[in-house]
Amino acid sequence: MKNLLLVAAIGCVVISSTACTTVGSGMGAIEWTPGSGTLKDPIGEGFHVVSPFSEIYQYDLREQEHQESLDVLANNGLSIVLDTSILFKPVQSELYLLQTEIGPDYYRILLGPLLRSGARKVVGRYSPEEIYSTKREEVEREIFAEVNRKLQSKHVQVDAILIRDVHLPQIVQAAIEMKLQQEQRALAMQFVLDKERKEAERKKIEAGGIADYQQLIGKGLTEMLLQWKQIDAIEKLVQSPNSKTIVLDAGKGNFPMILDTKNTESK
Repeated sequence: MKNLLLVAAIGCVVISSTACTTVGSGMGAIEWTPGSGTLKDPIGEGFHVVSPFSEIYQYDLREQEHQESLDVLANNGLSIVLDTSILFKPVQSELYLLQTEIGPDYYRILLGPLLRSGARKVVGRYSPEEIYSTKREEVEREIFAEVNRKLQSKHVQVDAILIRDVHLPQIVQAAIEMKLQQEQRALAMQFVLDKERKEAERKKIEAGGIADYQQLIGKGLTEMLLQWKQIDAIEKLVQSPNSKTIVLDAGKGNFPMILDTKNTESK
């Protein structure tokens, strides 16, 4: 009798322990029962009492990151390794469809193959130099668009695909880095040349202004010199002992001035 009670007690403990489940924070769950199959309504966070024969499939509804190294070929056939990160999460309202169509291992079955396929398709349009230096963000956007296009109606949301690093054969990477350094030096030299050219143009304009100013001043000085010469000549004529008549230009708009002189004898 005691053995029967012990067995019954153990059975009650086992049944009660399998008749409840806890869904953690940020999680969602789908229940399967032998009688009804997969239930459409997802189970939210917290403690839940379920059938002791139910199976519970939990999904992380939070943003998840999966890192993957992808072997791809550039447009010239060179092998490149991309270190990527994909940020994703299941669509909470579509957990039932995700469970029945794909299942909890949806990254391995769905996302991983789509990421690798999209990366190979996009990278094949670019050169190693573009992927390594100038077009990395563009490649990211195109891979993201390619993956999302194929993910329509697949009950998973991809928020970003990032290229963390690009690995090239050492000799190719060294050649690209040398070329980039030369381009930077060329840009720096071009900047210096442009600066000097602008400075030369500024000095040319400044010199032209100075020349015009000097020409204007020089013209004024020449007229003043002629006037001074004229005054000096008149003064010498006036002081001359010979009788004479001197006609002076009184300036524009005025009548000429006439001076009469006569010879005087010294005493």
